[in-house]
Amino acid sequence: MEFTITLPDYNPYVGFEFTWVDDCEIKVDLGHDGVVITGNKAGLISLAAQLLTLAQDDFGDGYDFHLDKYNALEDDSIDLIVVKTK
Repeated sequence: MEFTITLPDYNPYVGFEFTWVDDCEIKVDLGHDGVVITGNKAGLISLAAQLLTLAQDDFGDGYDFHLDKYNALEDDSIDLIVVKTK
């Protein structure tokens, strides 16, 4: 399978730009065995886009993004913070 995602280029004046697919649903829970991330197709593609954006070389060590119920996650989700390291 081949899939194409267009990611925004890094802009130091804007910082991290989120890319969302319409009707995306993402939920993050703390389960018995660890963190559980669930999502519909659009949500999983959207999460992949955020991860690929952060993986760009222009985003340095320690750069991060936060997702919460006010920014893409379902209302009953716990917050998700993703941090880039070297």
